[in-house]
Amino acid sequence: MGNTIMTRPVLLSALALALTANSALAQTAPEPDVIKALKACSAIKADGERLTCYDKAAQSVTKAQETGDVIIIDKRSARAARRQAFGLNLPTLSILDRGADKAETETLQAVIKTARLDAEGRLVMTLEDGAVWRQIDDQSLGKPPKPGATVEIRKAAMGSYMMKIGSQPAMRVRRSEAAAAR
Repeated sequence: MGNTIMTRPVLLSALALALTANSALAQTAPEPDVIKALKACSAIKADGERLTCYDKAAQSVTKAQETGDVIIIDKRSARAARRQAFGLNLPTLSILDRGADKAETETLQAVIKTARLDAEGRLVMTLEDGAVWRQIDDQSLGKPPKPGATVEIRKAAMGSYMMKIGSQPAMRVRRSEAAAAR
């Protein structure tokens, strides 16, 4: 019985990352009742009662996860989702920033798949992950980027981002919303 009780805090830690499926503003959403019930079990002093409480709460969490009422996501999956959505204006995904260090939410390292000039002579770059970034300033690059070039994109002012390609000066860019719909 001791080993079973020892594993419950690990389950509790994983469940603390639970997301509610129907939340419009996940960052401000109240904690799901199944998670509150699970956390409440730790306050029970008697081992047998605490174990019974954890077992019942774990069953409730499992059922909520199976029905989609609660979504559980690990840190690696949250990191992948943040990376895929980087540069898009999706405030409801800010819940994925929990536990992330600032560098993970402020910068992105990526590789250029294609680069071309648009009708205005500004760069349009598609990254290997499919994200499309458009230059929004008049910064002139010494040489156009080639496929395989590494870029660093960081958050800047007014919803824009700064992209640095190799040792060239950074240019102001914005992620194309159209690319997200594809």
